[in-house]
This record gives sequence, structure tokens and C-alpha cells, in this order.
Amino acid sequence: MKNALTYIGFILTIFSFLPLIRTPLWWIRIFDFPRAHIALLLSATLFAYVFRYGVETTGDIIMLVIWAVAIVNEVRYIYSFTPLAKEEALLTERKQLVNSLNLMIANVRMTNKKYQKFLDLVLKVDPDMLVINEPNEAWHQYLRKELDVRYPYAIKKPLENTYGMILYSKYKLLDSKINFLVEDEIPSFHTIVEMPSGAKFELFTVHPQPPRLMRNTETREAELLLVAKLSKKKHYPTIVAGDLNDVAWSSTTKLFKNISGLLDPRVGRGFYNTYNANIPLFRYPLDHVFYDPSFRLVRIHRLNKFGSDHFPILISLSYEPLEQEEQEQPVATHEDHKEANELIQEGLEKGAELNEEKNQNGAA
Repeated sequence: MKNALTYIGFILTIFSFLPLIRTPLWWIRIFDFPRAHIALLLSATLFAYVFRYGVETTGDIIMLVIWAVAIVNEVRYIYSFTPLAKEEALLTERKQLVNSLNLMIANVRMTNKKYQKFLDLVLKVDPDMLVINEPNEAWHQYLRKELDVRYPYAIKKPLENTYGMILYSKYKLLDSKINFLVEDEIPSFHTIVEMPSGAKFELFTVHPQPPRLMRNTETREAELLLVAKLSKKKHYPTIVAGDLNDVAWSSTTKLFKNISGLLDPRVGRGFYNTYNANIPLFRYPLDHVFYDPSFRLVRIHRLNKFGSDHFPILISLSYEPLEQEEQEQPVATHEDHKEANELIQEGLEKGAELNEEKNQNGAA
């Protein structure tokens, strides 16, 4: 038993420190996700060891100190997403909301056939804007019968590769574009949204590749950081939303925030885990909304599951540009820009390689 606890402790310690290596290797980047789980398991292992065997030798002290440092390493990443931390995005103080927006984000899971359950949820929530990730043509055809009438504006790119995307909007969409920033088969949307008052903001919706077996994360990093740079250069305030396939506390997401200058409403409030809806013990915040300080938060809420492996997220924002200076905006350093440029270059090169490979396979 003593040996078993020792082995478990050192394995979990390795899992804690591995993500400190700045690399796109999938078998390292996946350990960005379970930081809370590793912290809890390693804490339980440490307490079990001390309770059962005590601290008798210098070797025990050194081992337990290393485990404790590994626990602290995990907690420092997730701490900001607990109510103990200072809130980054401020709540609106207005009683009457003049320029407000209700935005719903949902990864429907392409193979999920519970079309009506999802549609019922959308009709119940009745968001002003709806971002749908992973719709294929079957999803599109089912939803369009009801939603095309309810939402006069839309951008649609249903696909059969789990990277389809649809945006429905009650507000006017201007200069809408479907972009393929890194990979030819993975779209992202960019549009200017005009609210009923005439106020405008820019919306980016994204769904990059996740880290998975034998698939590294160069293209994910490149797409997110390209969007971060694009959002920073826009004339109007920006919102970025979608399934980012990355957790809120990862180095990539932090770099995205610094480059874009956008706020994360979960900081100081909670994880708002959206994946995996089917496995309660293993859930992570993969579906995100980041927004310009010109907006104030009204509420953010995780909605009920509907058959997908993701929970949907609903966020309500109030456009209050006169109070934007009251919110502390993330700022990028020279090193941040240098790192972002390097990651973008690596991702674009990898994307070009993948695109060429797919073109050759298609030609064959």
C-alpha cells in the first residue's frame, strides 16, 4: 500500500508539472484540462500517506514537499475561477437595460439526434443570438423550419466533419464572413452586429481542433491567437464566442485574453463547466464567451443538457461604453506578442501541411 501511494503521488506530480512545458504535443496539452482533478487526487494521496504512515524520514519530507508544491501548482491555475478571486467582469448597475444582448452557445454534437429537445430549449430560452457548433445538414434542415422564421439573420456552414457552424440572430448582421483561418475544413465566422438602438459590435465565433490522440494543438493555438489579434484591431467592440476546445486557465487562453484585451466573466465566479455533460466527475469549461470592457455582465448561466456531450451556455450583456474604464482590461506584454506570433507561425505551417495532405488524399 505504501508503494502504491508513492507511485500514485509521483505520477500525479508529473501530470501537474508536464503542462509547464510550452509545447503543442497532445499528450502534454491534455494535462491542461484536469487541474482540479489532479489537485484533489494528489491531496487525497498526500493525506492518506501521512495518516497511514506518518513522516519518518528525510525522504518522506522531501517527497511530501514535492507533492505539496505540485498541488499548489494546480491550484494557482484554477483559483481565479473560484468565488475567492476578484471578479474580472463587472455586473451592470442599471435597472433599465437599453442595449442588451442574450447570447446562447451550444455544441449540439453532430451525432446527437435529439433535434427537438434542443429546439425546445432554444424556444424556451429565446436568445437574441444563437451560436451552434457541430451542426451537419441534418441538424440544419430540422432547425431551419422553426428558427429561420424566428431569426431573420443568419450565417450558416453545416458540415459533416463535426466542425459545422450556424449563427442565428434577431439583430442585423453586416459584412458577414465565413473564414478558414488555419485549416480548410474548419470555419469561423466574423460579422458586425447592429443592435436595435443602432449600436454595433463585432462578433467572432470559433471552434478549433482539440488536443487528441496523435493530434497536436498547433492549429488550435494559431486560430485562437489570430482571432485575438483580429479582434484587437477592430473599430467596434468585440465578442468572441464558441467551443474553443481549451480550458479557461490554460496558457493559450490566458495569452488569447492578453492579446485581445477581452474579459472572461467566469473569473471570480466559477468554472461553468460545459463538457462532458455525460460524465459528472470529468467536466471542464470548453465553451467560452469573451467580450470587450464596453459590455457589462447581466448574468451567465449554464443551461440544461439536451442530449449533446456539451451543456449550453447563456450569457446576457449590457452595452455600456461610457463605463468601460471601470473594468480592468488584460494587457499584452512584448513577450506575449512575441510568443503569439511564434505560435501563429507554427500553426499556419501545420495547417498548410494538413491542408496539402487532405488535398492529396482527395485527389487520390
